[in-house]
Amino acid sequence: DDQERARGITIFSKQAVFPLGDWEVTLLDTPGHVDFSAEMERTLSVLDYAVLIVSGADGVQGHTETLWRLLKRYQVPVFLLVNKMDQPGTDQEALLLELKKELHENCVDFSDQESAAFAENVAVCDEQVLEQYLAGEAVGTEQIRKLIRERKLFPCYFGSALKMQGVKEFLADFIRYASI
Repeated sequence: DDQERARGITIFSKQAVFPLGDWEVTLLDTPGHVDFSAEMERTLSVLDYAVLIVSGADGVQGHTETLWRLLKRYQVPVFLLVNKMDQPGTDQEALLLELKKELHENCVDFSDQESAAFAENVAVCDEQVLEQYLAGEAVGTEQIRKLIRERKLFPCYFGSALKMQGVKEFLADFIRYASI
């Protein structure tokens, strides 16, 4: 749309259908700008999952918090993708702390899933999973899927869509952890 190109933002919701692994995914691109939030809110009731894109250069903005509250109201499980991490001054650790403070303490960095810290960070999102973890059990894929679906865990990814950094990893994990 000419207005969208001129402003550099999404104004009208659009959809794209594409294959992702064995799935056929319908992506609903909705406006993120506060002036067009009614257009975005109309799509929330049909979502299985949301991918909330946060600018690494700007961090959590007021409208990001509004979208977060709406996703909570509609009980939509959320994956977070912090984009523009290739820009100067971005700090992954500081951004993760901001996500935890402004959105939810159970925002967990999924960039190093092999570390003990990752398993512990996931385990503390749910009392039962934590008890099993402390008893020596590994945190498994099914547990992670369930925690995401129940909005007890919010996977966070960091990258640059422009430079295709972190995108493949995010998509692979989306296939792995989203369940319908």
